[in-house]
Amino acid sequence: MNFDANSLPLQRIADDLAERGWSVQDAFLPASLTAALAAECRACDVAGTLAAAAIGHGDGLAVREGVRGDRTQWIEPGRSEACDRYLAVLDALRRQINRSLFLGLEDFEGHFALYPPGAFYQKHLDRFRDDDRRTVSVVLYLNPGWQEEQGGALRMYLPGEQTLDLAPFGGRLAVFLSGDFPHEVLPASHDRLSLTGWFRRRGDSSF
Repeated sequence: MNFDANSLPLQRIADDLAERGWSVQDAFLPASLTAALAAECRACDVAGTLAAAAIGHGDGLAVREGVRGDRTQWIEPGRSEACDRYLAVLDALRRQINRSLFLGLEDFEGHFALYPPGAFYQKHLDRFRDDDRRTVSVVLYLNPGWQEEQGGALRMYLPGEQTLDLAPFGGRLAVFLSGDFPHEVLPASHDRLSLTGWFRRRGDSSF
């Protein structure tokens, strides 16, 4: 799984964010690293450590299955070799975005997410109304061999009443400005796996 992060299209992602606010890169990571992350997500599911995802934060945090139906587990440095390598890539991306866009991104928070067949996440924004730290959303899909007819697309709502549906192909990376693009996850016919997270800046709130 050794590779040079400098070989990845980090500047292209930063340029896309500057130009239109979002970027999609297929086969972003070596297939071996994507497969290792997918296996880890599956192992979490088998071990029962994925928990029903909640919405909101702080005192307003609650599980609402009618809004979202995925199961998640947060990741931290030192969890596994595969996660550490991915987090190192994301840190390189964070620094590249800061150099190009001066967003002041300070850290990353993220989790594995598994949507069982039929699960969805209704239209939402990733930035909380009372906490503006989440600035750039980053989603890596972990579904090798995925076919469009299996569903599970990320539907992004773009300016001008346009929509963009992104199938969760294994290795695809989607990056977008968290406060600018409402989006939803459409139901799928198979388990849908991803590693979802956010680059955060120093916020104005105390949360």
